[in-house]
Amino acid sequence: MRALSIAATGMNAQQMRVEVISNNLANMNTTAYNARRAEFADLHYQQLARPGTIASATGTVVPTGIQMGLGVRPASVTMEPQQGTIAQTNGELDVAIQGRGYLEVTLPSGVSAYTRDGAMKRTGEGLLVTSDGHPFVDDITIPDDARSVSISPEGEVYAYFIDRVEPELLGQMTLVGFTNEKGLEALGSNLYAETGASGAPVQGFAGEDGLGLFRQGYLEDSSVDAVREITDLIEAQRGYEMNAKVITAADQMLGATAQIR
Repeated sequence: MRALSIAATGMNAQQMRVEVISNNLANMNTTAYNARRAEFADLHYQQLARPGTIASATGTVVPTGIQMGLGVRPASVTMEPQQGTIAQTNGELDVAIQGRGYLEVTLPSGVSAYTRDGAMKRTGEGLLVTSDGHPFVDDITIPDDARSVSISPEGEVYAYFIDRVEPELLGQMTLVGFTNEKGLEALGSNLYAETGASGAPVQGFAGEDGLGLFRQGYLEDSSVDAVREITDLIEAQRGYEMNAKVITAADQMLGATAQIR
């Protein structure tokens, strides 16, 4: 009775889908979070009669054959790179990326990571870092006596001082692009790592080579669509229930077989 194992793979698939949806809903307020989608593929088939085989001495060919499927398997959990809503925060060090691109940061191990979370903070020395304290590779430091900071759409950071009329250029923030953003490895804390599937990072300036622009005083909201997630959740729940009913039906059939005398 292969129906038992086949339905079990279906229940495991729907359970995984529910877990992905729950993670999306949990991150519906996470800055610059991109929703994930669970994708599935059918398992291999048992060929009881291969299509195209000769069925008789007269050369009759079997048109379709008998191919028994053995269930479903997870194929991937894919990130959907999609621009979230740009929400105004009025934060002086908040920047949203409008368009393609990631900010590059340096982890304690010295390895680079990438993020679209532009909620920047200052250390005691004035260095711009992420909320977890990871410094940005541009190494921009804001002087203690700076009255205010301005960030242009191209990423140029200016500091204004009380005793000066003209602002001082502190540096320019860069962006990094990838050939396949879906191939990035999620590290948590709104960080991603380069992989062989994502391609090598290509560094550039905002507004060039297809990269987006900076918007100071804004942050990118999560791209999770709560209505779509709830709809998918109901669909996954129904799929789980139907596979459970298949197991119940198969069990009843086995019980009837065992009672035959």
